[in-house]
Amino acid sequence: MSGGMGGAVVEVGGEALLLLPEKAVFWPAQKMLVVADIHFGKAAAFRSLGVPVPRGTTSENLAGLDALVAAYDVRHIMFLGDFLHARASHAGSTQAAMLAWRRRQSGLRLTLVRGNHDLHAGDPAAALGIELVDEPHALGPFAFCHHPDLDIGRYALAGHIHPVYVLATRFDALRLPCFVVGKTRMILPSFGAFTGGHAIRPEAGDAIWVTSGEAVHCVR
Repeated sequence: MSGGMGGAVVEVGGEALLLLPEKAVFWPAQKMLVVADIHFGKAAAFRSLGVPVPRGTTSENLAGLDALVAAYDVRHIMFLGDFLHARASHAGSTQAAMLAWRRRQSGLRLTLVRGNHDLHAGDPAAALGIELVDEPHALGPFAFCHHPDLDIGRYALAGHIHPVYVLATRFDALRLPCFVVGKTRMILPSFGAFTGGHAIRPEAGDAIWVTSGEAVHCVR
């Protein structure tokens, strides 16, 4: 079912959620934006190791959040782990950009469900005002997680895998970020601008919703 602006509405856990082309989920009842695997500072971490990668990914990620906050009247952002990529993500330029963004979005409630990269990178700066929790983090009918394979009694929203789905013809193939919507859990695509993806094999009962960046479509 279409959700407007290219999104698609799915009902899970007794709640309507909007799958967004920008690789995030909006929960209208809570005015909550759910984002997985943003990996702030990944490019900076690569550059610290001497790998020549583009600059500007932090600004791109923050601009993406700004656009969604404005479009959907978001009051709360739930980050499903891997907020920071590595200890090198605490680089001065990365932190300055994030703090400037936080000053612009001072009214937002931010929650981070710690992921595996967060354990190595360390917690975000206290000045960002992010509530830090461990998985599973229960709220309403949902358990907000980083890993999608936890045995829990609520419908899980998770990340970690960076799922992409391969659409193939006889002559070509296309890898698109996707939402994997199952009976007991949903796996979100990676929101980050420099994070890559893992081609998934759907399990029985999984619906696959791919995003082109402009619209979300169910392909399975």
